[in-house]
Amino acid sequence: MLAAQVLGYDGPSAVQVREVDDPVPGRRDVMVDVRAAGVVFPDLLHTRGLYQERHEPPFTLGGECAGIVRTAPAGSRFAPGDRVVGLLRIGAFAEVVAVPEDQVQPLPPAVAFEEGACLPVNYPTAHFALHDRGGLAGGETVLVHGAAGGVGTATIQLAVAHGARVIAVTSSPEKAELARKVGAHEVVDAVSFRAEVEELTGGTGVDVVVDPVGGDRFTDSLRCLRHLGGRLLVVGFTAGSIPTVKVNRLLLTNTDVRGVGWAKPAFAEPGFLTRQWNDLLPHLESGALAPPVAEVFPLDRVADALAVVDERRVLGKVVLRP
Repeated sequence: MLAAQVLGYDGPSAVQVREVDDPVPGRRDVMVDVRAAGVVFPDLLHTRGLYQERHEPPFTLGGECAGIVRTAPAGSRFAPGDRVVGLLRIGAFAEVVAVPEDQVQPLPPAVAFEEGACLPVNYPTAHFALHDRGGLAGGETVLVHGAAGGVGTATIQLAVAHGARVIAVTSSPEKAELARKVGAHEVVDAVSFRAEVEELTGGTGVDVVVDPVGGDRFTDSLRCLRHLGGRLLVVGFTAGSIPTVKVNRLLLTNTDVRGVGWAKPAFAEPGFLTRQWNDLLPHLESGALAPPVAEVFPLDRVADALAVVDERRVLGKVVLRP
């Protein structure tokens, strides 16, 4: 089969499509014929050896996919021909994948494979951020950084589906348009977001900040929180630098900074992802959660797909099609 493999830690240019052996399924693995695979920011980190879970080259890239079950273990809830999505640590950018059954979830008939490939990482991450870590309640106000990216658009849609007001932070008119399209109630500019949030909230601030960006906007994000109970959720650092916080500010304002490390429970706790998926399914079936697919690349253009994400030119999600 064909697979996109990282041959060295030189970024997207070091990823090449090669012929490799089909995966050998473990006792509880589901074999899936991949119809589409989603590209996420950690894929870029893997190409440079910068992700917290480091793999030695050569290895097949990719953490999420959608496709059709080829084979399933005895007693499985899946059968050959089922439409599914799969979550993997690595290996999704291939024609065939072997996925542990607990990391496979049903794909509703109305959701296209290209959309389905965008679901396994970003939407459960947004769910974990807003509900498990953020304790989001209906009627609260959420500020979303990186609002035109994969985690950002998923967070907007899920927060709106659960009755929250969403203020999106974007850096261009095109990204602002996408944020509004996926449901944001208001959009503010990344340069002036603190002042705009203060005006939009009448000076009270927001209840929750979801931050997959990090960098130099972190302190102003803290200042956007309402006093007494505001929560800043640290999802990632796409800006490249990891910010620090002076904890006396948290003391004086009665606010929290909370880490959102979704991957560990998703892979380590049996049934964790399935419980999340069951909560997301009604919203997927209703259309309230609909990943905005920006571009679809054939597998042999994987380096181009990664470059679009790396250069922050993407509006929504990039997808590969084997």
